[in-house]
Amino acid sequence: MIGWLRGTPVERSPTGEVLLDVAGVGYRVSVPLSVVAAPRQPGAELALYVHTHVRDDAIVLYGFATLEERDCFEALLAAHGVGPSLALAILSSLTPRELARAVMADDLGTLCAVPGVGRKTAARLVLDLRSKLEVPEAVGADVPAAAGGLEARSEVRAALAELGYGPDEIRRALDTAPAEVEVEDMLRAALRELAAAR
Repeated sequence: MIGWLRGTPVERSPTGEVLLDVAGVGYRVSVPLSVVAAPRQPGAELALYVHTHVRDDAIVLYGFATLEERDCFEALLAAHGVGPSLALAILSSLTPRELARAVMADDLGTLCAVPGVGRKTAARLVLDLRSKLEVPEAVGADVPAAAGGLEARSEVRAALAELGYGPDEIRRALDTAPAEVEVEDMLRAALRELAAAR
């Protein structure tokens, strides 16, 4: 079983696949969109933590920039009704910390902003992931205080998606947005960040 790969990306697909040259062998690895979109110098090596998924008709490799992402992916696979494609879509839209906060705060809006996740699936994810995700103490401790902020972030995330921004752009914009502000102020800050990045 392959658990880790380091090599030179030969191709990066916008749909979330990397062809990685490891000592002359090319590995096709499905990755979150954040890995595909990350700026990288030509010829620079890429290291990925790998989950090897065995199906009846194929062996598929899923790669992640951090061990935390891979562990989160495997926790998602253990949730009811979540396959690799949906788990990867979730991690393309949310960081492990954002996912943990959404689960701990019962924030269905944030989960429903992920393509392919409806309200029933989101509610099921909250139930299943509470016991499966390793939630850092800092996340669990500030959930009650952060619940309002999470709700605002969820609204802003949905608004930016409606405006046509992609999950990776939205994530980067919200990473720099102030946490404890009104929805309108957070949206303005996110739009300024997106405009500056283009």
